[in-house]
Amino acid sequence: MSTKITLVRHGETQWNVLGKFQGCKDIELTNEGILQAQYLNKRFENDFDYIYTSPLKRAEQTAKIISQSNNSIPMIEAELREIDFGQWEGLTIKEIETNFPEKFSEWRNDEFDAPLCGGDLSLKKASARAKDAIIKIAAKHKGKHIIIVAHGGIIKAGLIGIFDWKMTMYHKIILGNTSVSNLVFDESLNPKIITLNDTSHLPKNYTLKSFV
Repeated sequence: MSTKITLVRHGETQWNVLGKFQGCKDIELTNEGILQAQYLNKRFENDFDYIYTSPLKRAEQTAKIISQSNNSIPMIEAELREIDFGQWEGLTIKEIETNFPEKFSEWRNDEFDAPLCGGDLSLKKASARAKDAIIKIAAKHKGKHIIIVAHGGIIKAGLIGIFDWKMTMYHKIILGNTSVSNLVFDESLNPKIITLNDTSHLPKNYTLKSFV
């Protein structure tokens, strides 16, 4: 008996369009983000048992739109919130690199901790938080299909924790808005990746503005 976990990144926000690090800033979906979530609604119609969401508005809005397909109620899991990037929130990656060159380089290249300027303090800490939240949900609903709506950063961090990768893997994975990544866990909660960054629910030739 396997347990399927579907990790979904939220729809587009204005800060995604501007290329800003959102972190724990509570930014809502754009009209385009709402439309993207509606495509997810059609994709998952009557095809899941439970749905969990980060408490941040952009994820919760996306989860609520998805859940309309089977009248389910998204359950909030606080530990699924985005990585807290501290002083970097509200800045573009170029601004971070310019204003925090040493810290930025360390975050990009450190394989074991990947420290941050405040907030969650390191990618490693965020990774442990995300891993524990995902495993807890999988263990609670064995044999079911669970959708988890969260954020590009914390989803990547969770994958790093679950598969015990180096922190630098964070910068080698791309997740677009409303991308779908599927994991399967066996009875002993051993994980396998089935799909990563699947946006096939969006129209052909659709242009995504944000990848992380």
